Amino acid sequence: MLELRWGAKGLKAADRGRAVLLAGAAWLALCGSAQAQQPLATIPAAPAPAPAVDDGLGDNGYYLESDLLIRDDANQKMIARGDVEARYQGRTLRADEVVYDTKTEVITAHGHVTLINADGTAQFADDMTMDKDMKAGFARHVSARMDKNIKIAADSAVRRNDQITELNKAIYTPCEVCAEKPKPTWSIQADKVVQDKTKHLVYYHGATIRMWGAPLMYLPVFWHPDPETERRSGFLVPKIGISKKRGLVYQQPYLFVISPSQDLVVSPQINTKVNPFLNATYRKRFYSGYLEARVGGTYDKDFDNHGDRFGEATAKSYILAKGLFDIDKNWKWGFTAERASQALIFDDYDIGDVYQQRGMFSPDDHRLMSQIYATRQSDRSYFSASVVSVQGLRVVQVNPGNGIANQFENSGAFPVIGPLIEGRWEPEGHILGGRLRLQGSGVMLTRSESQFGEPPYAYAAYKGKDGVDSVRGTLEGDWRGNLIVGPGLRVEPFAQARGDAYRVSDVFLPPSAMAAGDSTTNINYSRGLGVAGVDLSLPMFKPLKNGGSVVLEPLVQLAAGSDSSRVPIVVARDPSGNPIYFNEDSTNFELDETNLFDVNKSPGFDLYEGGTRMNVGGRATLKFADGRGGSVLLGRSLRTKVDPLMPTRAGLDQKASDWIVAATVTPIRGVTAFTRARFDDDTSKLNRLEAGLDASNSRGFGSLRYLKDNRDTSGLRQENLDFIGDYMVSKHWGVTALGRLAYQDARAFGLPAKDSDWSWTRRDLGVYYKDDCIRLDVIYQNEDRYTQTTNGLKLRSDQSVVMRLTLATLGDTLYTD
Repeated sequence: MLELRWGAKGLKAADRGRAVLLAGAAWLALCGSAQAQQPLATIPAAPAPAPAVDDGLGDNGYYLESDLLIRDDANQKMIARGDVEARYQGRTLRADEVVYDTKTEVITAHGHVTLINADGTAQFADDMTMDKDMKAGFARHVSARMDKNIKIAADSAVRRNDQITELNKAIYTPCEVCAEKPKPTWSIQADKVVQDKTKHLVYYHGATIRMWGAPLMYLPVFWHPDPETERRSGFLVPKIGISKKRGLVYQQPYLFVISPSQDLVVSPQINTKVNPFLNATYRKRFYSGYLEARVGGTYDKDFDNHGDRFGEATAKSYILAKGLFDIDKNWKWGFTAERASQALIFDDYDIGDVYQQRGMFSPDDHRLMSQIYATRQSDRSYFSASVVSVQGLRVVQVNPGNGIANQFENSGAFPVIGPLIEGRWEPEGHILGGRLRLQGSGVMLTRSESQFGEPPYAYAAYKGKDGVDSVRGTLEGDWRGNLIVGPGLRVEPFAQARGDAYRVSDVFLPPSAMAAGDSTTNINYSRGLGVAGVDLSLPMFKPLKNGGSVVLEPLVQLAAGSDSSRVPIVVARDPSGNPIYFNEDSTNFELDETNLFDVNKSPGFDLYEGGTRMNVGGRATLKFADGRGGSVLLGRSLRTKVDPLMPTRAGLDQKASDWIVAATVTPIRGVTAFTRARFDDDTSKLNRLEAGLDASNSRGFGSLRYLKDNRDTSGLRQENLDFIGDYMVSKHWGVTALGRLAYQDARAFGLPAKDSDWSWTRRDLGVYYKDDCIRLDVIYQNEDRYTQTTNGLKLRSDQSVVMRLTLATLGDTLYTD
């Protein structure tokens, strides 16, 4: 064997040949990907190249090895034969023979030509020829294995110049291909594939998409952006479907690259039953933040769940926008803008990813939230200021006197929250041996219409009246210590002091005052609150012989201070004349293990839990070395006197609260169950129960959730069962299921309680096939949804069969019927 090492200063001709041989071989990394280029924010980050092995060659040194090296001065050729291997700048080239013509400066490689790149990707050919400038060349029987397991093969490859490369009789697939599986699950075959770097496009001529070797779709000509280009305008993957509401649906996104930092995706939705709908998404990144806005609209009549149109045509539109920006290292500001012209626009046109957290506050399902906010955070302090507006899209039931009717929420009854100011500060060191925190908050609420004229109140006397407005300011000091006494008794003394000031406007006066000519008034109110106490716990730990542990922990909290307090301002009266007190932020809360040992269990400011009380409980935890185990907590709250201000449904209004039980258990690996329950103190009746089970293994997963509440916030019984599962029956076939079984309380519809019954509100059942490069789902869906009809809003069953085809690297196409 003849082995040569050439440094950076080798012979001029040989050095030129080496450069052409190795650096020029990179042209074999030809583009065969048929996936449409995706927008800026959806493209996964490219993996960092694998670091080159330090072989001592440096940036300019190279290595050449072969069984035989011939220098033919007569023909001015240099020939390497037999297991030729050359390395340069992290690349390795192997071939049976490599010939360099020093006269024409043309390099050719023959037999089992292989180029291995530093990142592990590889290209192969039987023969390769390149000119001296690497601008033109030819390769025969070309193939390549690229990132994401993409494989490309072609009868021949021609590089016309440094901008144009052609593949003839080419095939592209990300699927496994081997002797046992010669036909990939899916592939794209084309008579010719042309990569044009000048236009940043890849063209296909005579392309056929095949599934298991059988032709699925023929496209005479199509093109997409060059994947070697960072970003390029062009068509994205379309969506095709059949909908009962909209008929045949075709949605074709197009990406406009405006600049390196901004783009626009326009996605028209063409429907056969209803008018087209146009969606668009604009994004821009700034040096200090980003902006994203989704908008859409159409001009059409209303239509029901069968696509039958009625009424007058109107403009329908929506906006979902957000932005977040850095002011400096501590300050940020941001906003969201969420509005829809019609409540059903997202359901009617199948617009997804709507009810998400885009800003500092998160909206509820079927509600939109617009906000603008600024925050400042440092090691010892936090400050925020915000303004929030809510649009309700939910359907609610009302009783017009002769029966139950459905209507949308009145957004005018929601307050505009703003400004909402919150802040806290902690000194650097301990104060009196403990942590001191000073907090402050203030909020202004403004309504255009009274909330008491809308569901769930719907009192006719307040319909259309001005809403109750309010301003609140709060200052609070919170001190807590921490020390260990004796054999491990944890003692945490605490003290809190708080002051609130309110101004409540547009409060309706009683009839006697209204008869005198006054209808509303403004009321000022202030109060001081305080509490002191101590948390005690004594964890007892015992290790197990084979690993794991047992921990028993009794828990006690003693607290005494101001009596329970609510803002004593009557803002409305029900039809029987009973008062409704001001309460904006503490209308509902549950007593459970998460707040049993809170000093003030009320989640807001308007209702305050006070008095002398003792919260007691115990927790036991068992853990094994193999991950099995469980924990259980039992507790309750005890008071020195009855507290009529605490909510009855939470079991806190009596001297002894309901019993709280919470448990989690992992009996075997991959299976976890939990439950939390509240039992009546006097009757031991189960008042509320939440339970769930999660299971997973190598074949799939399943989740089950059950909720029972004997009395929800509207005084009705709530009970439902939710489940979801996915299980692989065999190597490639699986089944999926999703559903909700709910208890329908007839009293919500003005009917006798005896007419209540269970019903399915959603049930999906599907089967799917998947392998390394394809997934095909067929799913039956049945869901109760509200729809517009000529007789108003009606709850109707919406049935469909969905087939989803997902091809690796090509995105997915959706077909529905």
